[in-house]
Amino acid sequence: MQFRVSPKTLDDCSAEEWQARLDLAAAHRLAFNQGFSEGIFNHLTLVVPGKSDRYYQIPFGMHWSEVTASSFMEVGIDDGKVRRGSGDVERSCYCIHAPIHKALPQAKAVFHTHMPYASALTRLEDPRIKEIGQTEVGMMNEIAYDDLYTGPALDPAEGARLAKVIGDKSVLFMANHGISTVGETVADAYDRLYYIERAAQVQIYAMWTGEKLKKLPESVVEKTKRDIGGDSLYHPGPAQRHFDALKRMLDRKEPDYAT
Repeated sequence: MQFRVSPKTLDDCSAEEWQARLDLAAAHRLAFNQGFSEGIFNHLTLVVPGKSDRYYQIPFGMHWSEVTASSFMEVGIDDGKVRRGSGDVERSCYCIHAPIHKALPQAKAVFHTHMPYASALTRLEDPRIKEIGQTEVGMMNEIAYDDLYTGPALDPAEGARLAKVIGDKSVLFMANHGISTVGETVADAYDRLYYIERAAQVQIYAMWTGEKLKKLPESVVEKTKRDIGGDSLYHPGPAQRHFDALKRMLDRKEPDYAT
């Protein structure tokens, strides 16, 4: 089965669109390498720059380890039809992602995975990230929790419901399911994905000891929430710097993602 878009179909691709494709391809490769993906399912999507009516999605059946910049279809946000490229549109991707892209201005990128540690927390009666360390506290203001699993998402109404749960947050814990992150850029969404999995991993490791969790004092929690991140101190911000560093790793090891 051939998935890649012919380079001829990308002749009129703008520099901004090509950069978006490069970043999204890199995100797929990195997510596979870092253990965030699950088979041929889960979805990383991005609104096509300058075209609010469509988003990038890989053809259903493509493995994240083989995604390249020319792989993506452009899928209509309102109708789920392929506007550019070819392949099957995985139904649950459209039903989750398109409504979120449409409803939330901060959701240019929407990343949904079944990452093992964060997804393990979603299986618990209390899936909340606890205030037991700097990384965890740094994420807490960004997390929304959906406590209702309704089954496979095969209707856009489910994505619309999830968009309401996310609100102004950037991370969604989906009960009995997985994680979604949103961001203005691929770098923003990927950075959230990376750090929420690390926070979940460390919390689970701490829970495995059977010892009582040592929570931080409320005053320290509030100070950490205010101070962490440093986005106002650095330009570009930490998320973009992190993602650029990860892409440099790919440039050395898997440069074909950029084809």
